[in-house]
Amino acid sequence: MAQAARRKKSTPKRSVSEGHKSRHRAPANDDALEHGEKAHLSRRPIWEGHLRLSLVSCPIALYSATTHTNDIAFHLLNPKTNNRIRMIATDPDTGPVERADLVKGYEFEKNKYVVLTPAEFDAVKLETTHTLEIERFVDEASIDRLFWNDPFYLLPSDNSGIQAYTVIRDAMAGAGRIALGRVVMHTRERLMAVEARGKGLIAYSLRMRNEVIDPTAIFREIPKEKPDRRMIEIAEKIIEQQEGPFAPDEFKDRYETALRKLIKQKERGEKIVAAEPPEESNVIDLMEALKRSLKGKSSSSPSKVGPAGKVRRRSLR
Repeated sequence: MAQAARRKKSTPKRSVSEGHKSRHRAPANDDALEHGEKAHLSRRPIWEGHLRLSLVSCPIALYSATTHTNDIAFHLLNPKTNNRIRMIATDPDTGPVERADLVKGYEFEKNKYVVLTPAEFDAVKLETTHTLEIERFVDEASIDRLFWNDPFYLLPSDNSGIQAYTVIRDAMAGAGRIALGRVVMHTRERLMAVEARGKGLIAYSLRMRNEVIDPTAIFREIPKEKPDRRMIEIAEKIIEQQEGPFAPDEFKDRYETALRKLIKQKERGEKIVAAEPPEESNVIDLMEALKRSLKGKSSSSPSKVGPAGKVRRRSLR
């Protein structure tokens, strides 16, 4: 099955106070990253319950299939003292408030809230909180890639359920279908897609219909006129020349690599020299840019499409 198209790294939402730091400190080397990934699975699972197919069920646990252990961590500091800043919950009228005393409120009008207690949240919890019940089997191709979200490893959590787990796994592998079910995680109901992968099962959280913006509305203002067929044919040949397998090891985060280098230079007390921005130069014809690209003459000079079908070539230093 084509996995690469839907394995999109999801960037977690962060509060303003956390905007400049990642979840974990970066390891010193690749070995540390490997150990970090192993340690990640040894932590408490994100969700525990039962996987159920009709009358067959087994105890399972969900673990995140992605890691943030290689992220670079930053903290907000007071530049005068280099002390780390602590964010304190504050009431504008009464001052600092203990976080343990805070409650959750829904703003239905400006400055008017409906307050909910923990007991009231518990009262609306669903049965799917502790059961991932398979409701339907679908073709993978029938799920639009816009709906794929985060991947998880779905593992048996008790030896007593391994037989049922492997039966479900092998039956799904033989059918070649994706299983759909629902769970409640972090107080929200999540639609999950489960597939067999090797010796185990992988689950993906899927976005709900109201979370996905209709692309038809987004692209509505793009003109319907077709471009010159000759240009399309040249572009198709360029695509053919650049075809290849998806090899994730070949793609690195160049920004993070540069950031690590910058941090090391700062640690050593070296002077930091900012790179000069690229200069805009001549404007060339789009057809000419396509022809040069096909001949491989523009690989070192990225082009940027400008107004009226022209291309602005950037000269790199």
